[in-house]
Order: sequence, then C-alpha cells, then structure tokens
Amino acid sequence: MSAADPCELPADRKRGSNFGWSLGMVLRRWHEYVEQALKALPHGSRGYHILAVVVHEEVPTQGALASRLAIDRSVLTYVIDDLENAGLIERRLDSRDRRARRIVATERGRQVLAEAERWVAHAEDRVLGGLPEEQRGAFRDFAERAAEAIHAAAPATNPCAAVASVLPPAEQSAG
Repeated sequence: MSAADPCELPADRKRGSNFGWSLGMVLRRWHEYVEQALKALPHGSRGYHILAVVVHEEVPTQGALASRLAIDRSVLTYVIDDLENAGLIERRLDSRDRRARRIVATERGRQVLAEAERWVAHAEDRVLGGLPEEQRGAFRDFAERAAEAIHAAAPATNPCAAVASVLPPAEQSAG
C-alpha cells in the first residue's frame, strides 16, 4: 500500500480474501445513499422495507410482518404508527381473526412506494456503479438469494443489528 492512498489494496492480494470487508463497504455505501434518497419517508429505509412488503407481499398480520422483516414487534409498532400518521398505510382488523391487525397500503402509500423504488434503484445503481449493468442484476439476485437462505435458516437474525454492526456510531444513532 502506498502512503498516498491508505485504502489501496496490495497488488498480490488474493481476490475474495476479505469478503466481510467487501460486504461492509457495499452496505455502508448503500445505507448512506439510500437513507439520503429516502429522507422524506418516515424511518427511511426501515419504513421503505415495511411499505414494500405491505405492497408487494401477502403478509397476513402485523406479527407476521415483524417476523418477515426480522424487526422487533415493539419497534415495528412505532414505525407503523408513523407510516399510518403519514397516510401511507392503515391497520385493519383481520376478518379471520379479530385479535389480529392487517397492515394495508393506502393509495398514497402505493404512490409513495413507487417513487421511493425509483430513488432506491438510482441509489443502488450508484453503489454498484463499478460493475457492468448485467453484473449489477446478478449481484442483486445473489445477495437476495443468500439473504433469503439465511433468513430461512435463522428467522430470528436481526438485519438491523447487522447494519448497526458495520456503521460508525454516529451513523447508527442517526438511523
């Protein structure tokens, strides 16, 4: 490594020898760009993920939503409150179980999500800008498959804790 660039990798470094560092760098940059893109959405990327699942997946109850996203139920309640107050989602009694609540996107929520998805896609293209277009899609697909396999094997794995573990302390408190 040269003194001029402390991040320059040694020429003899074996590719793939620092997978964790690579994932951490991608995640940090993703978080930085996506949080900036979603700053108007309640709870940023966390609100985005909740809204996306509510719109695109059939999640039967608020409890199932917490499980699907591996978010603590008490935290989820606060995020849902804020998304509901913003007019993006509604809580409805489940017709099959009146003790349960279904989370349903409003028309405004669907519109906001469509716009947010464009912002996130742009941010992700910036993050993956060093890869050719066809490799960006492959990277996204492989990452999603790996994440789904991890979640299926260990559904209690908390993605928020994983993000917090790679972000500097100042960024953790802001998110």
